[in-house]
Amino acid sequence: MITIRPARGDDAEALPQIEQSAGEAFRAIPELAWLADGDNVSVERHRALIAAGACWIAADDQDRPVGLLSAGIEGDALHIWELDVHLDRQGRGIGRALLQQAIDGARRRGLAAITLTTFRDVAWNAPFYQRCGFRILKPSELDERLARLLHDEAAHGLPTDQRCAMRIDLG
Repeated sequence: MITIRPARGDDAEALPQIEQSAGEAFRAIPELAWLADGDNVSVERHRALIAAGACWIAADDQDRPVGLLSAGIEGDALHIWELDVHLDRQGRGIGRALLQQAIDGARRRGLAAITLTTFRDVAWNAPFYQRCGFRILKPSELDERLARLLHDEAAHGLPTDQRCAMRIDLG
């Protein structure tokens, strides 16, 4: 049984390992396999995001984290930084449950939208979010923050032709 709950400070230590495990799925895509060897979000950054109050955990029946959604409030939007589920737990609806918790939380806060950046054609990225109601933003729809994030991702080696920003309006 999986429980979705707000993340706690003591969860932060386990989160980089979940991100690393989830990243192993990129090994199945030759041109993106290098992402599986990339840096993960630091424990310190997870602690800061948790302290800001917009992070959720999927915990197993012993309350051990097996999935995470880390987000931050950016103006009138909740921005998703990471949504990861341990590789051996994927495909069971855990990511969707975490995402629904974030949507519900953003609505309770009165936020206008949820945003994120992701891979356009990776099955568990943009196509997943589209099934959950998000839409890919056209370049003309990008605000300064999202345009800057995509630019920063490109500077860190992510292929610009494969990345996109997405949004779901909550109003």
